Amino acid sequence: MSRAMAEEMPEVSRKLARQALLEAGLDLTPMVEGVRQDSFEHLERTLLALGTEYELGDTARRKEVRGTVITARQHADWAMRNPNSSEVHRAEKAEMVLWLRTWLENPPLFPAWLLLRKRVMNEGGGLD
Repeated sequence: MSRAMAEEMPEVSRKLARQALLEAGLDLTPMVEGVRQDSFEHLERTLLALGTEYELGDTARRKEVRGTVITARQHADWAMRNPNSSEVHRAEKAEMVLWLRTWLENPPLFPAWLLLRKRVMNEGGGLD
């Protein structure tokens, strides 16, 4: 959420504002859109966009981008460990956690790693 939006609507949480913007179908900047974990396609697209944001950013911006991905990884970790989720859902979240951890280890290397990972997963029947 932009600073202006936060000042205009102080009672609206960042999460709720982001959800409303996503539902409106607006083109969002990578930092506003954040890491989307509702599908592997969205996860890939948002991590690649955040990787570009990271590469172009100064030290403060890089720290902010990493913080966004760390939060997403924590959420994926929680979802992966949720005993009320199906095995399929937990397996998907485990794969997403791997992607997020790999991005955090080396954002510039992530696109090449992802190409290889998707190839392995497609050959093994894990994705798509």
